[in-house]
Amino acid sequence: MSIHHHHDHHHQPTHNRAFMIGIILNVGFVIVEAVFGFLTNSLALTADAGHNLSDVLGLVLAWGASWLARRRPTKRYTYGLRRSSILAALLNACLLLVAMGAIAIEAIQRLSNPMPVTGSTIITVALVGIVINGITAAMFMSGKDQDLNIKAAFLHMVADALVSLGVVLAGIAIITTNWLWFDPVISLIIVVVILVGTWKLLSQSLDLVLDAVPQGIELSAVRNYLAELPGVVAVHDLHIWAMSTTESALTAHLVMLTGNPGDAFLSRIRMDLHDKFGIEHTTIQIETGNFLLPCAQKNCCD
Repeated sequence: MSIHHHHDHHHQPTHNRAFMIGIILNVGFVIVEAVFGFLTNSLALTADAGHNLSDVLGLVLAWGASWLARRRPTKRYTYGLRRSSILAALLNACLLLVAMGAIAIEAIQRLSNPMPVTGSTIITVALVGIVINGITAAMFMSGKDQDLNIKAAFLHMVADALVSLGVVLAGIAIITTNWLWFDPVISLIIVVVILVGTWKLLSQSLDLVLDAVPQGIELSAVRNYLAELPGVVAVHDLHIWAMSTTESALTAHLVMLTGNPGDAFLSRIRMDLHDKFGIEHTTIQIETGNFLLPCAQKNCCD
């Protein structure tokens, strides 16, 4: 006997307005930063512009994935396109890694051959960046704990605000000390800061792509809950994975020698798994035979 349940739930806010406003603000700022970075020979500004451009592309990816994840299932894609949100997070991380690599190479080259920059212009443009990135980050704050896509957008905007603050410090240092090497040094610090945050995003998205148990769900706790249910003598073939950046799924075989427990029992499991562990999609197979006999399904005892 195998029963599948999909918990009726309210989807997380789509943040359409936040995506739209964030993209518009950051596109405008990227243009301003790129122009002034070129005119003032500031690698710090150019580096920040490149990072902000990658964030714009990341926001576009996340917004598109958020839309695709809400598409209804089809005969070919029976779960819908929920996984597009996971792919967007992975692509976002890879995009950042490539951009930061290019900036790091340029910064290292400039350390041996520093170029004059205009400190006051750098400070003015970067201050604008702090405001824009701060506003954008605030719009994603409400959903950052429920969705890896939203979390990625939020962390990127917070990082951008901090990076812009670093650019301000570079401008001040250049004005007061005329240390031209400070500009590429700040750029390298920017790269390191962003790489630290990006690495976590990359590892989380890779985990989801590879069907790892989602963060926040303890496999042993779920197993113990199922094993302690009345009448259950064994639990096997337990799998938990992410269907998207906001939804998790579970399949499990429960051995119950007393026979079929009925729909009410299965409904209770569904509700408990949702309320206690945040698992949306549940498929439970009830087995009433001899639990000592080997299961025909591969890896059934995992």
